Amino acid sequence: METKTMTIKELITQGISDSYTYQEYRSLVNDLLTEDKSTGHEQSEALTNYSMLNDRRMKRLDKTLKVNGAVAEKFANTETNVTWLVLTEGWCGDAAHSIPVMNKLAELNEGIDLKIVLRDDHDELMNNFLTNGGKSIPKLVAIDKETKEVLNTWGPRPSTATQMVNEYKAQHGSLDPEFKEDLQIWYNKNKGVNIAEDLSNIL
Repeated sequence: METKTMTIKELITQGISDSYTYQEYRSLVNDLLTEDKSTGHEQSEALTNYSMLNDRRMKRLDKTLKVNGAVAEKFANTETNVTWLVLTEGWCGDAAHSIPVMNKLAELNEGIDLKIVLRDDHDELMNNFLTNGGKSIPKLVAIDKETKEVLNTWGPRPSTATQMVNEYKAQHGSLDPEFKEDLQIWYNKNKGVNIAEDLSNIL
C-alpha cells in the first residue's frame, strides 16, 4: 500500500501534538539520565555523557541567564501569536546553550508558545528544515498559531558562532575537538546575548 506524503502543515500539527513544554523536556532528559540514556534513537556512552554535560549546562543557564535591555523590551512589547517549535535532542551541545535562552524569551511574551520536539521521532518534519543538507539541531521553526504557516526559522547556531564555524571549516576542512572546545568557551562568555539578538530579529 502506498503511504501518503504528509503536507508541511500536517507534519507541523503532528509535531506540536507530540511536543514537550520546556519543563517537560528538562524532566525527560533528566529521567533518561537516571537510566544512563540520552534522547534519540541511537544510544551510546558518549551520547549519554554529552547529555549529562548538557543537563548541567541547562541547569546553570536556567539559574543565571538574564535577558538585557532592548531585547527584553522588544519581547515584552511585541504583539505576536506564534508557536516556536524546536527540533532537538538532549545530547546536542548547541541546543543546551540555545534552548534555555528561547525559554527565557518566550516567558517574556505570552504570545510565544515554546514547544520542543525530538528530531529522531520526527524525521519527515526535520527533512523540511535541513541546514546545508544536514539534520542540524537545534532548529527553531516559528509558526503562526492561526494559519500554521511557517513564518521563519533559526538555527542550529547563533550568527556569530555560525561565522566562526564557517571560517574554521574553510581553513581546516572540518571541526576538530579543539575548535569545539573553543566554541563552548565562546558560548559561555557570550551568555546567550547573540542568541537573544538573533531571535529578536525573527520576532
